[in-house]
Amino acid sequence: MVFVRYYSVLLQSETRDFIMEEKLFNKNYLCLCAANFLFFFSFYLLLPVLPFFIKEQFQAGNAMIGTVISCYTLATLVVRPFSGYMMDTFKRKPLYLLALSLFTAVFVGYLFAAAITLLIIVRILHGLAFGLTSVGGNTLVIDVVPSEHRGEGIGYFGVANNIAMAVGPMTGLFVYEHFSFNAIFMGCMACSLLAVLFASQIKHRVRPPVKRPPISLDRFILLKGLLAGVSFMLLAFAYGQISNYIALYAKEMGLSISSGLFFTVYAVGLITSRLFAGKMVDKGKVTQTITLGLGIVVLALFGLGMCHHFNRLGSDYTAVAFLAVALVCGLGFGAAFPAFNALFINLGTNAQRGTATSTYLTTWDLGLGIGIFSGGMLSEHFSFSAAYLVADAVVLVSLIFFILVVTPHYQRNKLR
Repeated sequence: MVFVRYYSVLLQSETRDFIMEEKLFNKNYLCLCAANFLFFFSFYLLLPVLPFFIKEQFQAGNAMIGTVISCYTLATLVVRPFSGYMMDTFKRKPLYLLALSLFTAVFVGYLFAAAITLLIIVRILHGLAFGLTSVGGNTLVIDVVPSEHRGEGIGYFGVANNIAMAVGPMTGLFVYEHFSFNAIFMGCMACSLLAVLFASQIKHRVRPPVKRPPISLDRFILLKGLLAGVSFMLLAFAYGQISNYIALYAKEMGLSISSGLFFTVYAVGLITSRLFAGKMVDKGKVTQTITLGLGIVVLALFGLGMCHHFNRLGSDYTAVAFLAVALVCGLGFGAAFPAFNALFINLGTNAQRGTATSTYLTTWDLGLGIGIFSGGMLSEHFSFSAAYLVADAVVLVSLIFFILVVTPHYQRNKLR
């Protein structure tokens, strides 16, 4: 009788522990979200300040500034496919910690980069570390969250990135104006080091070994995800123009408000949208969520391209329209991001989670780079308004392509 009671208590305890483990907001998930926030906060802390550093420290022109900054993106783009393969081949947590530690250590290079050539080398190393770390974090979160909360978990995980984007650039510019470049580099290093400490606390769930297929192209690029990648790349094209030229567009319109408010309001939209988008994905409405997100972005970009017409009514009306577009744009991207991420994951096997994540991020980087380049060309020969209207047309093509081609393909090939 005593044995039966003991066994019953033990069984209840194990069941309770299992249920607690299956909760979304467990210790592992919260530690990973904290690490992700600090990782991206250090990234956004440096992002707006780096052009000033290159210009003031090396007396570089705009062309050289663009070259140095683009080295980072190019290195990230190159390492993405290999990152996915490594995450699927080796243990994910140690590899994530290694990449995050390398990302942290490279900040030392900025302190000692006495020549522009050395800075380029530092940027390349940093881009490689960023690519591996971001793929690692986005892959590891899939292992940490319970499968029934995957969409919601991915959504909240992305919120950490969004919060970093909302406060990081403003903090970086504040430190630049009141302190020094070295203070920024040291601050970035400290934040990244804290990210490593949080990541080290993750208890990675032991999973049964999975039989690995032989090395093939599908180990580096998720072939079933290429059609979705086209649609996602076209969406990234628009984001590349928004993220890099919005300040110049605001200046061209003569807005009295800080262009940094655009990203703050944009981040509010992202966070708000992610709160419901993840839950929709968990209910199986992956393609519907993406369609909704793309449709909202189409409307927002049209409004952005037409913002300058409000100048006829007064600068205050233009400012209100500008910030309203930022909010709507955030709502659209916030719905699309976690849903696209889940779509790629659902098209791959458990042994291809890293590959699926790297394909998702690689297509994003490719579209981002094309959008940045074309946005500069269009704005130089026409106007920023024209560039955003072109981006709007590109996202409209993405929406139509997704509905007619990607959605049927996904329904035929999804594995979960």
